[in-house]
Amino acid sequence: MIDIDGVDFAKGGGLVPVVVQDAATLQVLTLAYMDRAALGETLSSGEATFFSRSRGGRWRKGETSGNRLDVVSITADCDGDALVLKVHPRGPACHLGRTSCFGEEDAPGLGRLGRLEATIAARAGADPATSWTARLLAEGPKRAAQKVGEEGVETALAGAAGPDEELASEAADLLYHLLVLLRARGLTLQAALDVLTTRANADR
Repeated sequence: MIDIDGVDFAKGGGLVPVVVQDAATLQVLTLAYMDRAALGETLSSGEATFFSRSRGGRWRKGETSGNRLDVVSITADCDGDALVLKVHPRGPACHLGRTSCFGEEDAPGLGRLGRLEATIAARAGADPATSWTARLLAEGPKRAAQKVGEEGVETALAGAAGPDEELASEAADLLYHLLVLLRARGLTLQAALDVLTTRANADR
């Protein structure tokens, strides 16, 4: 995941700053610090462990609250003296109960798609009688595909002749049903993003 010997702890007096991001939404969750031991424990456990400057020692996120951070990737900056952790959070990252330590907004911008995808996954096990998402998933990919087709036509019609508000609303419906279809087929939005990345690299 990362070569611990390539991280420059000396520059910061034994500590490196760590930007923690939600791997699904890319929302910045918190800023923390690691010493060599904390990074080593993070690598071995798969859970984010930091050095608390106020406590003067090691601190594994979620030890008390249960809101642990499962690490997906660790990337050093170009100088090797700062890290970015992409994580799957098991609850709020902020001690105030917020998703992020940086304000109350949840998954802004395109991160909203990642949050929606997580919500769809969570609703998959709900009662189809009370959850439209669970009902669509229970009916299978063909039903979800049908809804994507319907919403696609409605979005096209709104784009051709409707007001901006209608187009935005229909586009939201289309995005939702597309994510449901991907889920029904066992895929995630990342599969489509990977294709876009491949195409972008080919165009360089």
